[in-house]
Amino acid sequence: MKLLFDQNLSHKLIVRLADLYPEAEHVRNVGLRDADDNAIWAYTKQNQFAFVTKDEDFHVRSILHGHPPKVLWVRSGNCSTDLVEALLRKCAGDIQEFKSDPDAGFLVLS
Repeated sequence: MKLLFDQNLSHKLIVRLADLYPEAEHVRNVGLRDADDNAIWAYTKQNQFAFVTKDEDFHVRSILHGHPPKVLWVRSGNCSTDLVEALLRKCAGDIQEFKSDPDAGFLVLS
């Protein structure tokens, strides 16, 4: 699954998770570091990414506008990059199922 990490998640996750998500990107690497939610949503959709964020706004946007793009909402509070990495590794099977489900628009990871 192509993942695009939000600004509120570390850009280091791209390298740290390359074995599971080799096509992952971070908003800062694709010129969206200071972009608004609309621009990020459009880019994510146009480039067939799933968006990984800690921001509830994208969960709401997913409900209002549907998908694509799919949204992975990290609901682990204020946590370290190590914890986010561990969560994405632990949930890799769930993420793969989510990718394959044509009706699923968002996945809560906690």
